[in-house]
Amino acid sequence: MSEIINVSALAKMEKEKLKKKIDGYKNQGMPIPTLATVLVGEDPGSVYYMDMQKKNLESLGGTMLKMTLSSDVSEEELLAIIGELNSDENVHGIMVLFPLPKHISEDKVAMAIHKDKDVDGVNPINIGLLASTSGGVAPCTPSSVVEILKGTLGALKGKEAVIIGRSNIVGKPLIQLLLREHMTVTVCHSRTVALKEVASSHDILITAMGRPKMITKEYVKEGAVVIDVGTSELEGKIVGDCDLDSVMEKASKVTKVPGGVGTLTTTILMRTLLDLYEKTLV
Repeated sequence: MSEIINVSALAKMEKEKLKKKIDGYKNQGMPIPTLATVLVGEDPGSVYYMDMQKKNLESLGGTMLKMTLSSDVSEEELLAIIGELNSDENVHGIMVLFPLPKHISEDKVAMAIHKDKDVDGVNPINIGLLASTSGGVAPCTPSSVVEILKGTLGALKGKEAVIIGRSNIVGKPLIQLLLREHMTVTVCHSRTVALKEVASSHDILITAMGRPKMITKEYVKEGAVVIDVGTSELEGKIVGDCDLDSVMEKASKVTKVPGGVGTLTTTILMRTLLDLYEKTLV
């Protein structure tokens, strides 16, 4: 019988570890780990995510600077603000929420965030380090997928996975993270020939397309673990790439949307912030 993976339990355990570490630093009189999050405009989804960041970080003992800018802020003004945050010793991580207004280059903004404060791994240097070495900062969503797999399956060495999706945000960095775990990785996308056959030939299926309920049991190997990273709106509700009822007919374990990968993402963001903070103490 198929089982819904309890991502909330994994997030709770990680939060307990982070809070213990942060409390330890505070008890020694050390600075408080601080994240600066910059929002341009008033996108409801981004506002909600920013508020969740703040709530979660403060519950762990950290602090967050919320910076909300009007949608007509110039590119030069935004880059100047990022420069100031880069120079602020009291700020240990920086996140600019995407998407940005069309008059602002997301590439320029990503390059402007110093790699040592780049909490979501968007700076090209971190992207390159992630791909070529054991260094770099990985985006939070693919990092969350790895943690869910470890929490569900234990050691990942030698296991095989197929990823459907090749975005810069999830698919590509996830390839590198799974390779670091010594896994064998197959990458598929919308132009893959015989997609159902390829997807259903692996014990681990990770889908990150943003196509509502596209993945059915025909894409799933009997007994496979399925991680659904996709989020879309369908008939006024947030749904994943998977048709959950259909997938559960064959999968042994599966994440749901909502309540799956996203449940852990903010916690992993806080873990990355603490990693960057600890590097300043060396």
